[in-house]
Amino acid sequence: MPLRRITISDPADPRLDDIRNLNSSDRRPDLPGGKGLVIAEGPLVVGRLLESAYPVRQLVGFPHRLDSFLAEHPLSGDLPIYEVSREVLAEAAGFDMHRGLLATADRIPLPSVSTIIDHARTVVVLEGVGDHENIGSIFRNSAGLGIDGVLFGAGCADPLYRRSVRVSMGHVLRVPWARLEGKSTTWQRSLDVLRDRGFRLISLTPDEAAVPLSQAMVDDNHQPWSKVALLVGAEGPGLSEHAMRATDIRARIPMAPNTDSLNVATAAAVACWERVRTRF
Repeated sequence: MPLRRITISDPADPRLDDIRNLNSSDRRPDLPGGKGLVIAEGPLVVGRLLESAYPVRQLVGFPHRLDSFLAEHPLSGDLPIYEVSREVLAEAAGFDMHRGLLATADRIPLPSVSTIIDHARTVVVLEGVGDHENIGSIFRNSAGLGIDGVLFGAGCADPLYRRSVRVSMGHVLRVPWARLEGKSTTWQRSLDVLRDRGFRLISLTPDEAAVPLSQAMVDDNHQPWSKVALLVGAEGPGLSEHAMRATDIRARIPMAPNTDSLNVATAAAVACWERVRTRF
């Protein structure tokens, strides 16, 4: 049975509370300590949210955006679908949302680290990555390069923040991720679970004393490691010394003269590609 579309003309309507104050630092509905919702924007990301395990709560959009989206994604059941004008959506959300299509969902329990690494061959591990766009880019790159999962050490931003979901093109909803236990000076002990499962732990650093990345990816017989965990750190400081000491080897991406380093998401993408190239 086709879903019924409901027109909302009042931006104060409580049925729009899921997308209210999206640009607010302390009231936005995707704050983990608040409603903790997942918010998808645009047809591609909304489609991936609908395909994910996250329980979708509602679909909101301009009439013509809903027309085109539902023509490609026929839905049935009792999912609320709200039609709004551009002006109503802008006032409710707090800014002009020209994409004109959103969906919200509830979060789901995180899988355990063991669940992710049980059948994984390559994972990316983050420390102190606080930029939501970098996190989104890392998930998008990980999906494109076939990475099995992303693990979060201490000091990382929320990967389900609206901007991260958008920048990832919805892949944060598809690539498995989990959090390693511990605080800034203790989380590195959680890496032992990876080592116990046979992962080679490689920390990325611009330090000239580190080995070239291509060398770190293979063993003494020039064979690729069966399992690899690639560690990257925040913009600027990079990985902490605590984290690098907990890894098996420090690796650098060879850079042109008179350059510093790559953006963390770009560095992670290069490392993931090197892993793909080496394995296959």
